[in-house]
Amino acid sequence: MTALRFPGVLLLAGVLGLAGCMRYQQAPLYQLDSGDIRVPVAEQGIAVLLGPVAIADYLQREALLQRQTDGSLTAADDARWAGSLAADIDQQLLRQLASRLDSQRLVLAPGSAGFVPQVRLGLSITRLDSGPQRPAVLEAQWRLAGVDGTLLDGRLVRLEEAHSGTIVDQVRAQSLVVQQLVEQLAVAVETHGTPVPPVVAPAPVRKPAPIKPALPAPPRIPVVEPMRGEGEVFRF
Repeated sequence: MTALRFPGVLLLAGVLGLAGCMRYQQAPLYQLDSGDIRVPVAEQGIAVLLGPVAIADYLQREALLQRQTDGSLTAADDARWAGSLAADIDQQLLRQLASRLDSQRLVLAPGSAGFVPQVRLGLSITRLDSGPQRPAVLEAQWRLAGVDGTLLDGRLVRLEEAHSGTIVDQVRAQSLVVQQLVEQLAVAVETHGTPVPPVVAPAPVRKPAPIKPALPAPPRIPVVEPMRGEGEVFRF
């Protein structure tokens, strides 16, 4: 009997394993929504170095976490992020900020060779989550510095967005708080980051060269012209 049951046990284990894999693969995948953005056309827009962008450790995964009423976090069984949420946040920040500033000159830290930023925007996101009965919450801190490292502006931010409780609406709400954060960053860059045009010193006024007085013309010496006739008469 044992010999007959062994293949059946293997078959049952295989069926259960296949069912589990199929369930995991069929779980819907989600990404944050960028909103209404456009590809920037200004190649000479303001140059921004975005980063470093620090993302909380619990967000650096594919699991779509649910905040419970007691404050605990659990992974959703029927949904997950399409890749790393932290990587998605980086790209959302870069693309949305470039669209709102209408500038192609935005680079994620540490930057690239030859890129000279006009401002540096550092960001730390410590929370981004929601739950069936908890709103979408984003907590962050950003710092805007000049090219010389001088702090121009900075804020602690907490943003909330209500939702209906479904996973789809939770992702929508989380996308909205990220978009609201980008709006704050864009206003700060536009307010403090636009470089002041250098003051051009007026060109020195050249004094006209002094006019030299005209020298008197030399006296004209009369020329003696002989007159032909009966005699030679000289006329002066």
